[in-house]
Amino acid sequence: MTFTPSTPRVGGVNIIFVEPSFPANQRRFVHALASVGANVYGIGESDEGHLGEDVLGALRGYYRVGSVTDVGQMVEAVRYFQEKVWIDALEATVEAHTMPAAHVREACGIPGTSVRTTWLCRDKPSMKEALRQAGVPTAASAAVDSAAEARDFAARVGYPLILKPRAGAGAQGTVRVDDAHELEQALAGYGREGATSIAVEEFVEGHEGFYDTITLDGEVVHDWATHYYPNVLEAMRHRWISPQFITTNRLDGNPFYAEVRRLGARVIEALGIETSATHMEWFYGPKGLKFSEIGCRPPGVGAWDLYSAANDVDVYREWAHVITHRKPEQQLSRAYAAGIVALRPDQDGAIRGYSGIDEIQSRYGEWIIDGHFPPEGHGTQAVEAGYMANAYVRLRHPDYDTVRAMLDDVGRTVHVHAG
Repeated sequence: MTFTPSTPRVGGVNIIFVEPSFPANQRRFVHALASVGANVYGIGESDEGHLGEDVLGALRGYYRVGSVTDVGQMVEAVRYFQEKVWIDALEATVEAHTMPAAHVREACGIPGTSVRTTWLCRDKPSMKEALRQAGVPTAASAAVDSAAEARDFAARVGYPLILKPRAGAGAQGTVRVDDAHELEQALAGYGREGATSIAVEEFVEGHEGFYDTITLDGEVVHDWATHYYPNVLEAMRHRWISPQFITTNRLDGNPFYAEVRRLGARVIEALGIETSATHMEWFYGPKGLKFSEIGCRPPGVGAWDLYSAANDVDVYREWAHVITHRKPEQQLSRAYAAGIVALRPDQDGAIRGYSGIDEIQSRYGEWIIDGHFPPEGHGTQAVEAGYMANAYVRLRHPDYDTVRAMLDDVGRTVHVHAG
């Protein structure tokens, strides 16, 4: 337990941030809050000495707990700070931290995302049932607590089906099953992992994307629409694919994105989301636009970095400004579309080298945002580890179709050699 001894009872907006240094991008949120004038207090699991001078310099105080998901420990830490300053907000940006944070807010009288809303944004079957009742188009789904219930759902709805953990982020633990045999295999796998309840839902055919927002009192103040190529489950199954996602700069005046925006607003209202970042997945196919799932938190895999580069704005700072000053600081320029292409090693092992980087640099240098190429000897990560697990390149350009063509070219040209 630590607190800067010289810290007085300060005025202004006082915000507690959960786990300020890990994962590494958590520092971005801390610095953004401090940069807009918030007094930031951290609660985390690391020793104070491991936070680094950059984080410590942005914090007014820090309290170490054994686990940031232990509500009792978190309540003790928050009340410690409340004895010294008025706490205006408690922010958590990691999916696993959102539910404990909601419980702590309610226990300590801090405004913010409620336990009910957090539960609906975490528990996929409950989320979809609430949205179906609100008239939001979504796939048939259910929470199943036994293999028999899963088989009954399959008999009613038919194959293919999607099985996933009831709570979680991204595609982790998500599987598609196309027949009864694959269903039994998947259920056995969840059983080995100790799962006692899972979500099962109708497979929705179509193109997959996501709609992200920053909201204030339930109203969207910033938003972005982004497309996956190919859909996530396919991208995470095959090594030869160099998957992409691209955020568009064509939102305004486009009938399809107007429909996406209306869908997002209905979901935000139905789930009671007030002031928060959100990350909503959707599908568009033969049955029209369908909601998939939503998180009441920022997106992962560097999406906000792409949004910042595409719109000439620091999205982390915009989030912080909305929370601290209850209004956006800047408007989005929509000057660029921007995307990332993941570059997979040709086999698992250790990185032996790369080819094609110079060609890509010479062709697209002015449009390259950045790239990541682990050094030779660095261990590879599995295909299912995601878009930023190994090498990647990020690009931007005023024309969306040009961004997609450039990313395709990078995926064909740059090769990651391992052995």
